[in-house]
Amino acid sequence: MCGIAGFVNISPGCSDMDLLKHMTGAIAHRGPDDSGFYVDERAALGHRRLSIIDVAGGHQPMTNETGSLLVVYNGEIFNHAALRPDLEQAGHRYRTHSDTETILHSYEQYGADCVTRFRGMFAFAIWDKERQRLYCARDRMGIKPLYYFWDGRTFVFASEIKALLEHPSISARFRETALHEYLAFGYVSGEETLFRDIYKLMPGHTLVLDTSVSPAKPLIRQYWDIPVPEKQENQRPDQEWIADCRRRLEETVRMRLMSDVPLGMFLSGGVDSSAIAALIKRTASGPVKTFAVGYAEERYSELSYAAEVAHAIGTEHHEVKIGMEDFFGALPRLVWHEDEPITWPSSVSLHFVSQLAASQVKVVLTGEGSDELFGGYVRYHWNQLNLRYLNVYRKLLPGAVRRALRSAIADTRLLSGDVRRKIAHSFLGRDECLESLYLDNFYSAFNADEQRRLSKTAGAGAYDSYLSYWNAKPCASPLRRMLYADQKTYLVELLMKQDQMSMSCSIESRVPFLDHTFVEFAMQVPDHLKIRNGVQKYIIKEAVSDLLPHSIIHRRKMGFPTPLQTWLREPRSEPLLSAILERDGFLADYLDMHAVREVVDKHRSGSHDMTDRIWRLLNLQVWADTFLTGRRDRWLRPFAAAQPV
Repeated sequence: MCGIAGFVNISPGCSDMDLLKHMTGAIAHRGPDDSGFYVDERAALGHRRLSIIDVAGGHQPMTNETGSLLVVYNGEIFNHAALRPDLEQAGHRYRTHSDTETILHSYEQYGADCVTRFRGMFAFAIWDKERQRLYCARDRMGIKPLYYFWDGRTFVFASEIKALLEHPSISARFRETALHEYLAFGYVSGEETLFRDIYKLMPGHTLVLDTSVSPAKPLIRQYWDIPVPEKQENQRPDQEWIADCRRRLEETVRMRLMSDVPLGMFLSGGVDSSAIAALIKRTASGPVKTFAVGYAEERYSELSYAAEVAHAIGTEHHEVKIGMEDFFGALPRLVWHEDEPITWPSSVSLHFVSQLAASQVKVVLTGEGSDELFGGYVRYHWNQLNLRYLNVYRKLLPGAVRRALRSAIADTRLLSGDVRRKIAHSFLGRDECLESLYLDNFYSAFNADEQRRLSKTAGAGAYDSYLSYWNAKPCASPLRRMLYADQKTYLVELLMKQDQMSMSCSIESRVPFLDHTFVEFAMQVPDHLKIRNGVQKYIIKEAVSDLLPHSIIHRRKMGFPTPLQTWLREPRSEPLLSAILERDGFLADYLDMHAVREVVDKHRSGSHDMTDRIWRLLNLQVWADTFLTGRRDRWLRPFAAAQPV
């Protein structure tokens, strides 16, 4: 894993080597082992290297035999050795054992379609000096990031936004139209970011900028999409599906053990990471190192489960505990690393376990992605039930009666508050559109009504991106539509978190569940093998049943929790809450501060759990002060002694 950055000028002129070094310097944490640079009259390509494969021979930018092509690349091509014989037979001469060179020769041989032959995680840019053309690509699932800027004269790209901001053509400005989606989900899905004029190259896409044509502009093409069958495949017996799942999982784990440096495993004690750790242990010849993070507050900590798994399978286990000061002390620095507000508190935990692992290994495997493939989140099961019973409910009662009942349930005092809250999450107590029944119900920190009350700007578009993916598969089952939409939105953000937090500590993370051939298989698996009689990820649990204790496979999912609710009610959190409420702060420019104060006061009093909402507001304020307002230093004060920025 590495960091890449560069730019292409439409008008020829001397490229700025110092500027390129500043850009790559901003992401030096992604590649502390080596750096490399190339400039000519149009293009500049820079690289920071974390040496994993062919440590001695993988320097970048790398050129082909003639020097006409140069590549900078972040990631791993796990099947590069399998591709090499055909390329050599076609006449390409290798000088290294690096997978980087396979990218170059594949591009020479197959052109823009080279990406369809790669199994792995990647973001790369190839500069074709003869054609004066830039070719960029991102892996199918979005495991590796690639951001870009284009103003008609200059194209700038990088692994992280902070590198783009070093370029004089780019200024850090807030994309106001993204505010409502952020308030709902905590991130911006689709190609946009919270920075105006800065975009993501989306997963499974390539970008070509040909400077020899006029007017030049980036041409973006999708080369792969997640396959979602419209009909259930029921012709195979369940045991065949389960056996095939196990075989494929073993293969994808084995491929991701490719490394010339030490590797380990992030272990939460859940079924996904535990299964991968057990498979590594069966495959590896030496000791297997596992790493876990937790809290002093036991009910939020999974350390005991991770330790149980490590003992059962025989790994060399290491753990770290963090407290409130560690957590909030690190937050400003981690917002800087993530470039945008931190969506989930677990990102902070991930940084600390990455820091622990980095002291002993340079590569880790993780269990990310299984929930989005096999229906691991509770919301999938509950939404299935809501949709199923809603169909019956609609047949029994007309719409006017259903609306009257909803209103009566909301207002009645005949039911306890707890019962009313539970009904409010069901088809009986909610509007029947997907936005209310599913997104407001299970996703949003601020629901649609709260967004309108909170924001000073028009409240449209918060759910547009998610709904575009939901609506793209109208003939698929509800579960498959939910999984597809999450894989295109929610999972992409999770993977960004995984990348940025591990790279904040200069280690590479690999996600075996997201090998694209395994994803294609997972989307074919029938719904009843994903959620069966209330058991979620049923096929995975059956496929690894011989590897792990029954208590681990079937324990209740915790989902990497943090004690955030408790911490935000402690007196020590007051500096953070006060910063949210500042009348001259960034939030005050865009939000109704009376509504913001109501959120904070409800949480302080204990009358409502407003943790998710406060987390959204806090991170937006920290992010703006870090990148927009120039007030970053004020976040040094509340927990400066714990973790300096």
